[in-house]
Amino acid sequence: MTGRDRRRLDVAALAERAARDAGGVSPEFLDGYLEMLAGVSATGRRLARAELESRRALGASAAEQSVPLRALVDLYLSANWLSWRELPALAAASGKEQVSAIAEAVLRAADDAIVALADGYDSAQRQVMRQEGAARREFVDDLLHGRSDLGRLAERAERFGLRLAADYAVAAARADQPFTEGDSTTRRVEAALLRRFDAHEVLVTTRDGLLLCLAPGMLAEAPAEFARQVGSLQPARAGWQVGVGRTHAGPGGILRSYEEARGALDLAASLGLAATVLKASDLLVYQVLFRDRAAIIDLVGTVLGPLADSRGGARPLLDTLAAYFAAGENTAETARQLFLSVRAVTYRLDRVHQRTGYDPRDPAQRFTLEAAVLGARLLGWPDRPTQPA
Repeated sequence: MTGRDRRRLDVAALAERAARDAGGVSPEFLDGYLEMLAGVSATGRRLARAELESRRALGASAAEQSVPLRALVDLYLSANWLSWRELPALAAASGKEQVSAIAEAVLRAADDAIVALADGYDSAQRQVMRQEGAARREFVDDLLHGRSDLGRLAERAERFGLRLAADYAVAAARADQPFTEGDSTTRRVEAALLRRFDAHEVLVTTRDGLLLCLAPGMLAEAPAEFARQVGSLQPARAGWQVGVGRTHAGPGGILRSYEEARGALDLAASLGLAATVLKASDLLVYQVLFRDRAAIIDLVGTVLGPLADSRGGARPLLDTLAAYFAAGENTAETARQLFLSVRAVTYRLDRVHQRTGYDPRDPAQRFTLEAAVLGARLLGWPDRPTQPA
């Protein structure tokens, strides 16, 4: 037997060489691996459960220390080829078949070890992401509820790239399927926005089934890009809308903008607004109109109440009025939208005039009727029996 045959594997030196070859990754992440290769090459055995668990633990440790997985795999592959010629069993092999058997055992062990390493790495990363997501949701909840003192809130905001003293606008997306933290749409929208904007400029998160985007006022294009990305990921004809709050300053401003964005979505649902992007600034007239709920109830009951006694109820006449106003008082377009004849539409408009005393074709009376129709939508009248009839 030659001197090389009797030489033991120089674990420390090989680990240092592998670490340098992998770009300076700590050789500590190889702890015990080269000894495993030496044992496998001598016996042809599979790695034991304890050995695989040790790789999972090292993978998790690497993730926690922010070592890239690519660098970690590179470290192990470097250890494999650097140690191959130094394996004692290879030096003692007497023939092609023995060398092939050793190579097969070593490659299989390397495969198992790297899989276990990546498994531990991925598990640790998922845990970090869950913790990060939970911390972000808690921060957003506190921010939108005002449950934390301003100083503490500002400290936590910096972690997510927000500067609470700046102006911010909030955009909120709602779809048929509620958005959840970590779902594919949420991840893809966030990734798309972070490719265009800095990670310290926008925050994408979920709350109560809504997908939210918080962006500084200077990024006026951010809400539009957010809406574009949401729409691009929704199925054809899916019911989705994005409400955009106005820009306001400070932590209270973020809350106010969020409430405006959410209010725009709620208002659109109540009024049947079909626009996919709803700016709170464009809906101020509706908010002013509906701020006094008692007055709206009185308006609906006084102006539209008599329609409830019509044959077939108030619904057909109410729908005709809504379509007529939406069509710009064009009876032909109204008929097309409702799949009626122009004569049927004219008859219904005449019935409204007779029942209520308000003529929808009279410009002086149109506003009162249209305001009452919008109020009825908001109140759910006449479908809700608790509302005025």
